[in-house]
Amino acid sequence: MSKLTVLSQEVAFYSVREEDYISLTDIARYKDNKRTDYIIQNWLRNRNTIEFLGIWEQLNNPEFNPIEFDGIKNQAGLNSFVLTARRWIESTHAIGLISKAGRYGGTYAHKDIAFEFASWVSVEFKLYLIKEFQRLKEEERKTLGWDIRRNLAKINYRIHTDAIKEHLIPPTLSPAQTSMVYASEGDVLNLALFGLTAAQWRDANPEKKGNVRDYAEVSQLVCLSNLENLNALFIGKGLSQKERLERLNKIAIHQMTILSKDVRKRLAGGEK
Repeated sequence: MSKLTVLSQEVAFYSVREEDYISLTDIARYKDNKRTDYIIQNWLRNRNTIEFLGIWEQLNNPEFNPIEFDGIKNQAGLNSFVLTARRWIESTHAIGLISKAGRYGGTYAHKDIAFEFASWVSVEFKLYLIKEFQRLKEEERKTLGWDIRRNLAKINYRIHTDAIKEHLIPPTLSPAQTSMVYASEGDVLNLALFGLTAAQWRDANPEKKGNVRDYAEVSQLVCLSNLENLNALFIGKGLSQKERLERLNKIAIHQMTILSKDVRKRLAGGEK
């Protein structure tokens, strides 16, 4: 369960089958904090609302019951007609609305329907709701993109260390000697990309914590991930460390030139 804030009103939402459902109860609170159920029922008994819900279900729900839907639609407009979210769901097998009990209980709706309800409550609230929801989703996409890059780096790091273990570390080496081999190969990548070893960076930056890679730009991390994969390939081919360093340095210069041009182009509003 997540929340966003729209015009000082908290609105809960959560995902079901990779689809987002937003709390109609919270949206209704923007209009009247004490009569949320009445507001939702008043919206549901509207004939235009029922037709909208019916069309949405027919487009998205193969289990929707059109016979029950026709019966409910025929009653709409009568003074005695009352429709609750629970009745709509149980009668028509609808999936666009969800009635929840418990701590985060209330009526939830698929975002398509929730935005329609928000428009009925307040056009201003709907516009701010859409804007805030889109902003939150964009942040989620950025986070997902970072996770993908981070996981790719982990995969390539494992490929790199496995190649070192298989081709460069004899079984007779002690743990301390093994660590030195890993550190030496790590510095091959540091030298190729950053132009200095881990120790040289620490000596030059005594006030900073971590290592040179912790302060790298995204473009450098992308290049580093590629270099790990390539170094593993070169190790498997039996290339010497000196030859590998020379090749990796040329590749790093080439890739960073391309990535830097792309960044400058984007900042200048050029091609994307």
